Amino acid sequence: MTTRRDDIDALRGAVMILMALDHVRDFLSNATVDPTDVAQTSVALFLTRWITHFCAPTFVCLAGVSARLLRERGRSVREVSWFLVTRGLWLVVLELTVVRLGWFFQLWASTFVGQVIWAIGWSMVVLAGLVWLPVGAIAAIATVLVVGHNLLDGVVLPPGSPATAVWSVLHTGAPIVAGGLVFMPVYPLVPWPGVIALGYVIGGWLARGQGRAVAWAGVVATGGFVALRWFGAYGDPHAWVAQADWQRSALAFLNTTKYPPSLAYLLMTLGPAFALLPATLWLPARIRRTLVTFGRVPLFYYVLHLYLIHVVAIGAAAVAGYPMSEWLARATPFRRPPGSGYSLPVVYLAWASIVGVLYRPCRWFGDVKARHRQ
Repeated sequence: MTTRRDDIDALRGAVMILMALDHVRDFLSNATVDPTDVAQTSVALFLTRWITHFCAPTFVCLAGVSARLLRERGRSVREVSWFLVTRGLWLVVLELTVVRLGWFFQLWASTFVGQVIWAIGWSMVVLAGLVWLPVGAIAAIATVLVVGHNLLDGVVLPPGSPATAVWSVLHTGAPIVAGGLVFMPVYPLVPWPGVIALGYVIGGWLARGQGRAVAWAGVVATGGFVALRWFGAYGDPHAWVAQADWQRSALAFLNTTKYPPSLAYLLMTLGPAFALLPATLWLPARIRRTLVTFGRVPLFYYVLHLYLIHVVAIGAAAVAGYPMSEWLARATPFRRPPGSGYSLPVVYLAWASIVGVLYRPCRWFGDVKARHRQ
């Protein structure tokens, strides 16, 4: 029996489209400042980055929702657990091989990066063990990880020790250097297993037709973000500080910590996402079908969009007169050739064009998946 739901696929598709905006900006923008540096950024650049913050938390949480729907629609605990552990490990392998190549376009680059696919993969592995517990216990563990992980921010370990490397993978995300190789756990694992476990619990509500309860939980989470951010006692390593004008103050209020994700960041993103989940079914049919098309093939879309954006970036640099050898030697968004890139309107045009190009391949692959469930 299928586990597909148009509301979930539409929400997933929406955040995937936004994700492409972030990556197009990474590769093509000519901005020389950190988009989230409130003192230097522009409002447009900040919001271009900020709106994409919704992608990773929603993506991870919906992976948990999908796992719960497998269980609710007839799969045994053993089958769901086996699916999660094998799928999760496969995603980790893909992150360190196929996805890495998409970012760097270099087979022998010395840098490895643990990003969202890495986080989803290990979160699935953890969830594979959690699904054997009662749902109440899963909800409790998810709450502890999501709400309590900022209590760990003050833990500092001696540099260079094995324990420090483990702590970097779990919480701080600091680069790990060993034997000439660099691993950057950009998405440290805590609290992502809590987010996917939270999705597993929410999936049960959706399976029982309690979409309104999910929406209200999203409203409460959003309110929790506003309260936490306003009072600033807990929930983010960087408390909100009013700026010289109201615009900068508003940006600072929204500027929560993503690496590693703070409680305020998770409430700010997951709250509105689930509050708006029912609204995906009220969208015009054509828009909803487009979102669902992308949302049904998330991994296919992710890999394809990354390679396509990278190729477009190289082509744009070549047209602008940069030697191909120079660009390929610096072929990541983290080391663009000096002076390269384009203004935000061009970035948005490229983003819309790339998403448009991806539509038909995603529609084709969705049809393939529908015909061949294996």
